[in-house]
Amino acid sequence: ELPLIVGQMPILPKHYWDGRDFERTTLEPPLGSGAYRIATFEAGQFIEYERVGDYWGRGVPVNVGMNNFARIRYDYFRDANVLVEGFKGGVIDFRAENNSKIWATGYDMPEIERGMLKKETIGHQRPQGMQGYVFNTRRDQFNDPRVRQALAHAFDFEWSNKNLFYGQYTRSRSYFDNSELAATGLPSAAELEILEPHRGRVPDDVFTKAYAPPATDGDGRIRANLKIADDLLKAAGWTIKGKDRVNETTGQTLAFEILLVSPAFERITLPYVKNLERLGVQARVRTIDSAQYIERVRTFDFDMLVTSWGQSLSPGNEQRNFWGSSSAVEPGGRNYAGIRDAVVDDLVEKVISAPDREALVNRVRALDRVLQWGHYVVPHWHIPYDRVIYWNKFSRPETVPMQGAQIGAWWYDETKAQALAKARGKE
Repeated sequence: ELPLIVGQMPILPKHYWDGRDFERTTLEPPLGSGAYRIATFEAGQFIEYERVGDYWGRGVPVNVGMNNFARIRYDYFRDANVLVEGFKGGVIDFRAENNSKIWATGYDMPEIERGMLKKETIGHQRPQGMQGYVFNTRRDQFNDPRVRQALAHAFDFEWSNKNLFYGQYTRSRSYFDNSELAATGLPSAAELEILEPHRGRVPDDVFTKAYAPPATDGDGRIRANLKIADDLLKAAGWTIKGKDRVNETTGQTLAFEILLVSPAFERITLPYVKNLERLGVQARVRTIDSAQYIERVRTFDFDMLVTSWGQSLSPGNEQRNFWGSSSAVEPGGRNYAGIRDAVVDDLVEKVISAPDREALVNRVRALDRVLQWGHYVVPHWHIPYDRVIYWNKFSRPETVPMQGAQIGAWWYDETKAQALAKARGKE
């Protein structure tokens, strides 16, 4: 894996950086080594790149068919609504939309029907990793997996997808979703061979069941799931006293804070909080500024937070930082859940030392299963396609690459551009 990682690192010219402070913020465009260089910019407004005519990597096979635009400009907007209006006015040519509401309701334009504007979903095969509500298992109330499993039953993804996301998302169930690395169905013979030495130290379900997060009909009625949650909590020693869920041994109330940095997540989280209330669980939402958030996450000073772990098609050393026991106690580590499990540590090392692709896939799937059944997160969602909208002046390869909507592989189509200009002239 090391050669691949090294190959991803940018090449920085020593003669340029000699005498310059690399850590100092500057608005002086640096000397780079890519296919484009900065032509002009206005801080906070836009940046425009121009193609390097004698780019050294032009003939490298991975670059053939790429970098087809002479100039590329990125404009920045503080407000999403202003951005959409700018797009409608022709200020922007291409937009990859990441907001489900705007995608569903913000582009109701007659130009789509007339073929002037293209609104498309383009599938991709990028691993989606895992986003979710993450339990900090360093906290006493979350050190029992039955409690974590119970609280996951209070999250109604199907209702959220229907009422908040316009049905656009897919429920996440793997830490490597949308790839061959994801554990699906029952373990294969190869996976069982990897997992068998750990029998008795991982949940039996790892060997006998296919993991799936709790599901509902999306109608808002989740009594069946709450009944399962109640049974799990009681089995873990948490009973109802009055309106509160308390530990029958310590008398501790089951309460925690959900830490957010984006106000946009409040509308998603508050329905979850209301469902938790029905279990007697006291959850409160707290949204803080980015500086506070970064520090609290760095020091693991949270009960639950929303975060994600991105993945690649070649997992390796970064898995130690995600799940390793040492990362659970190192400030700044990405083991947000605080996983300290010798089995997970062993599987991570097996992933890193995989001798070939087949072994890597099977070892990652085995790791995935142990993480799934550890109930360290309340899984959120992902989207296996790119949402793009653009003025019909581009063409692209017929074969969609694994990475999906790669604008770098598109090109300006003069014939389409002339037709678009003619159609606009008739408006």
